[in-house]
Amino acid sequence: MAVFMIKAVGRNALRRTHFPSRQQPNITKRHSTNSNLATRPKVEDDPANGTAIPIPATVANVPLWQRLGPLSRGFQAYGRSQRKRPYATQFCSSLVIYFLGDLSAQNINGDEYDPKRMLRALVISAGSSIPSYKWFMFLGNNFNYSSKILSLATKVTVNQICFTPIFNTYFFGMQSLLSGDALPEVWDRIKRTVPISMINSCKLWPAVTAFSFTFITPQYRSIFAGFIAIGWQTYLSYLNRKAEVAEAAERAGSDGGAKREVVRQKDTRKIEA
Repeated sequence: MAVFMIKAVGRNALRRTHFPSRQQPNITKRHSTNSNLATRPKVEDDPANGTAIPIPATVANVPLWQRLGPLSRGFQAYGRSQRKRPYATQFCSSLVIYFLGDLSAQNINGDEYDPKRMLRALVISAGSSIPSYKWFMFLGNNFNYSSKILSLATKVTVNQICFTPIFNTYFFGMQSLLSGDALPEVWDRIKRTVPISMINSCKLWPAVTAFSFTFITPQYRSIFAGFIAIGWQTYLSYLNRKAEVAEAAERAGSDGGAKREVVRQKDTRKIEA
């Protein structure tokens, strides 16, 4: 009996030495993981055999405009400003866009620089910047359906039907009103410019709106649209100037006809006398 007990004790001692319990590997593994966390690759457990499979380190996809060096930092600064002070950022951005657009239009027309015309553009910008921003925020937060195609189509359609005619009427009407025209002349300017501007806007802004709501994050949508709007404001300013020249020519022609009619009546009276 004593011999049997000695053998049992010896087997238990050997088992503890060469075959550690299940708790020891867990403690060792946890210690190793904590100490080498910064150097070891990410692993995940394979449910088939319980082993750890290494996963190579990957770099997250970064948008193109965030990989352009100093330009990327400019985009990031604009995004931070847009999140902290959206109204002030939109107001200043709109002033810059209208300034560049009108300056470009004056160069295209070949006219001398007109500071009064530039001032009119800045006043129009100041009045439209915040409403335009609020509109596109409303458009981004609404009309979101389960189908992305349906959502984009609805946003583009609503924008073209509601926003474009109102904004174009405001732009050309204010250009005429700030120039000192009377209400009939303002209405004539709107009739000359708004229909053709709406037709041409359908060639550009639906694609811009769809691309913006699909690929551009909200804080960068305004600056993306702003780059496009510089060219668009150039076109609107050019179209407005073209209408101004046509109206001036018509007024000159009508004034000349009226003067000729007055002269003719005077000559008729002289002959009758």
